[in-house]
Amino acid sequence: QVQVAESGGGLVQSGGSLRLSCTTSGFTIEDRAMGWFRQAPGKEREGVSCIAKTGRTFSVDSVKGRFTISRDTAKNILYLQMNNLKPEDTAMYYCAAAGVQYGSDSCPATRNAIAYWGQGTQVTVSS
Repeated sequence: QVQVAESGGGLVQSGGSLRLSCTTSGFTIEDRAMGWFRQAPGKEREGVSCIAKTGRTFSVDSVKGRFTISRDTAKNILYLQMNNLKPEDTAMYYCAAAGVQYGSDSCPATRNAIAYWGQGTQVTVSS
């Protein structure tokens, strides 16, 4: 049975840090591109960071230099280290696993590629 569960969200002041974790079961994260998405109230869900099967990472410009995606393949856990948080980072953060058919050294460009979603963890950054 596939399970994807995020944790680590919370309330933090501007400039603070949080580390999100995505615990998975039922599949191997190393066999898939894995990513973090976020959705703020009234806005569309957007991709934040992704790690390809090879371990190559990608992030959107707004979080580059502040967020780091990583994985522990032995524990099958995905992480998102978020530093220097800003109020505009406030959102529900979702962990996602792409279908196994997607490329080894890249991340899929569309949400249609996502095979599994977590339920989300709320991140709130106060000014």
